[in-house]
Amino acid sequence: MSHVGVDLHKNQFSVYWKTGEGKGIFKEYPMTARGITEFKKGLDKETEVAIEATGNSKFFYDSIVEEAKRVRVINPLQFKVISESVKKTDRRDAEVIAEYLSKGLLPEVRVMNKETRELKSLIQTRDKPVKLRSALKNKIHGILMEHGITSRREMFSSEQALDKVKNAEVSETSKFEIGIIVDQIKGLTESIKKIEDKIKEKGEGLKGQKNLQSITGIGKLSSTIILSNIGDINDFDDSKKLCAYAGLVPRVYDSNESIRHGQITKRGDKILRTTLVQVVLIAIKYSPYLRNFYERLKHKKGSGKAIIATARKMLSIIYDTLKNDWVFEDFNNFVLQN
Repeated sequence: MSHVGVDLHKNQFSVYWKTGEGKGIFKEYPMTARGITEFKKGLDKETEVAIEATGNSKFFYDSIVEEAKRVRVINPLQFKVISESVKKTDRRDAEVIAEYLSKGLLPEVRVMNKETRELKSLIQTRDKPVKLRSALKNKIHGILMEHGITSRREMFSSEQALDKVKNAEVSETSKFEIGIIVDQIKGLTESIKKIEDKIKEKGEGLKGQKNLQSITGIGKLSSTIILSNIGDINDFDDSKKLCAYAGLVPRVYDSNESIRHGQITKRGDKILRTTLVQVVLIAIKYSPYLRNFYERLKHKKGSGKAIIATARKMLSIIYDTLKNDWVFEDFNNFVLQN
């Protein structure tokens, strides 16, 4: 068994080959198609490779993953041995990676396949105009408030409604400003729809779509966002691990004999957490089980904490659904399809 540490750079990469006998070979390659091809000649199904997560690490991963027994991507924030090293050279970094790889001590980054990463990138792109559109609506809200006009959600619900906002009784300058903002909102809405249609199209092939869409509150778009973030459900030993991955578990402060729970960790993908909350807000309207769960906690801890706890409950249901390949005929009564 060989263990290979790779230190990636923009124009070249440094490699340290550690053999089973403990011997080591250092070599440098250009970061070109020819250089990567030359490197791959030394790989086989008895070789494990570790690379530090950088801007081009996923490209490098995709280029070599089929040639080795396993390719691991290291989390640089957790692998302080390199970042805080006093003696820092390309050879030293590659050698340290290979050494820790051989001992099974590397903090690994979870790498999904290329298609899933591209889908996640599309979802992240959608998030930007969605946030900008919300900010622009808030801007109009502020302008109207300055003129004593209270805005309502339905004022932004359609193009016709937005056109009416243009005719609000405000000053000439504010009317001009609102007109510009309304046009921007319309353009963003059109772009968001195009992106969402593409996300739904790409999500059709994801395993688990039918399962998740049988759960009250989850539609085609939200199921695609959730599945693209979860990836292979078998990567998680239980629902608690999945909730921790999504950043929906509370921080735990353990000091002497006292244990205190704080706010959720917010680790993982923020879009996933936001989507789960949006799903829950729909689900508690139509699912008696989730509504009762939410209402019980709301009286004890307030609506904010209750929503997060219900999102965590929903994610646990999602875990069980995917793990057991459930498809609900009637989710509200937990009746499965035959």
